[in-house]
Amino acid sequence: MTTPAGPVLRPMGGAALLAELDGLDAVLALRAALAADPPHGVRELVAAARTLLITYDPAATGPGPLAREVTRRATTSPAVRPDPAGHHEELTVPVRYDGPDLDEVARRTGLTTQEVIARHTAPRYTVAFAGFAPGFGYLTGTDPLLALPRRAEPRTEVPAGAVAVAGGFTGVYPRPSPGGWHLLGTTSLTLWDERRDPPALLVPGRSVRLQEAGR
Repeated sequence: MTTPAGPVLRPMGGAALLAELDGLDAVLALRAALAADPPHGVRELVAAARTLLITYDPAATGPGPLAREVTRRATTSPAVRPDPAGHHEELTVPVRYDGPDLDEVARRTGLTTQEVIARHTAPRYTVAFAGFAPGFGYLTGTDPLLALPRRAEPRTEVPAGAVAVAGGFTGVYPRPSPGGWHLLGTTSLTLWDERRDPPALLVPGRSVRLQEAGR
């Protein structure tokens, strides 16, 4: 059996390490391993597509001991995978498939629009990580046929609630913002509300289902 390579670890400021890994699967596996049994002093784990930011209490640990422990976990716990359900109930997102890019996505994938909708609503998604904007979750599980690259020309404004695909991910824009993803539809669900605890519905590890709400 080949031993997995350890992450590249870089200090970030005075109280964080940035682990650079081979890809999203490795990031999620390491985050799951560290979350299941947090090393002494670790405060927060923030995942991205190829990195994991690990913040810590400088009074409890240091970059050297923590780096050694993170490397040990990464190389000895390859079978650990995130719990798709996380610590939250599965979230159902109603989607009205009325997006301006639906027909183009159908044309580029060789599908009918109804087949695009069927393939987009079939998977059980998992929020892999958050980023781009508060409340924006990157959902893994998108049908590979719908894994189109970002648009060549981003839009200057995408409406809140827009449901979109790009680069193998599905996402829902929590507020109006520029964006280059392919817009398939919209949801009336409020993804970000500062009055809630937590404010975001799409938190890392949460399981998500998309449900067609009519056109």
